[in-house]
Amino acid sequence: MLEARLDQAQVLKKVVDSIKDLVQDCNFDCNDTGIALQAMDNSHVALVSMMLKAEAFSPYRCDRNISLGVNLTSLTKVLRAAQNEDQLTLKAEDGPDVLNLSFENSESDRISEYDLKLMDIDQEHLGIPDTEYAATIAMPSNEFRRICTDLMAMSESVVIEASKDGVKFACSGDIGNGSVMLRTHTDLDKPDNNVAIELTEPVSLTFSLKYLVNFCKAVGLSNQVKICLSNEVPLLVEYTIAGSSHLRFYLAPKASDPIRNNVVISLLTWIRKTDW
Repeated sequence: MLEARLDQAQVLKKVVDSIKDLVQDCNFDCNDTGIALQAMDNSHVALVSMMLKAEAFSPYRCDRNISLGVNLTSLTKVLRAAQNEDQLTLKAEDGPDVLNLSFENSESDRISEYDLKLMDIDQEHLGIPDTEYAATIAMPSNEFRRICTDLMAMSESVVIEASKDGVKFACSGDIGNGSVMLRTHTDLDKPDNNVAIELTEPVSLTFSLKYLVNFCKAVGLSNQVKICLSNEVPLLVEYTIAGSSHLRFYLAPKASDPIRNNVVISLLTWIRKTDW
């Protein structure tokens, strides 16, 4: 049996809202360490990986491994019934056909309860390896969203270039071009505004802004976002959730050679190459 309570329903609401446009159906894999999700979009360009660790819940109980197949559009409809400050409790029996969600508001003594029908989803689990990235950027999540949104008004693609001078986001489109340059910045009074750049070698890759703007819907989960780059692997965008839990997005770069310019490389290429 699974029983897991979140003190704030908005945590799951924000997670689901940030991935529902990338993935329609997915499995929530539950075990004694927490609840995990991993799914790829239909075009095999983006991969989402979430881990809500057991300590993010209070209480948390999972007697045996359970896989909950969920349609995210349906889950979104149920989660709309919850206010952000409601406590959310997830329950499922062993071999379940429904997921029970209850929302409790201590101020109004109101308890809402819903049963969501589950799906049988045949989904391959991909083992994502630990990777040493050439460049790691930690920056305010709202600033990353602003950069991606502003540049998308001019182009479909962005070149992210990390060097000893900083990290540069640049685009070029029919109406012109634009760029944003960030350098390491430390604000002792407001650490959420810090920009930290770790670099072992220069990196320059091109990505679809449509996907990056989608990833930025997770901005409400964390004040900071971590962006990891290497020339041989997909981009990693990571948001920290409730301490040690996380929501990660992986995005394949666009081809850099002139013949295949603006062709997005499938993540399956990287999976086969790196045995993900």
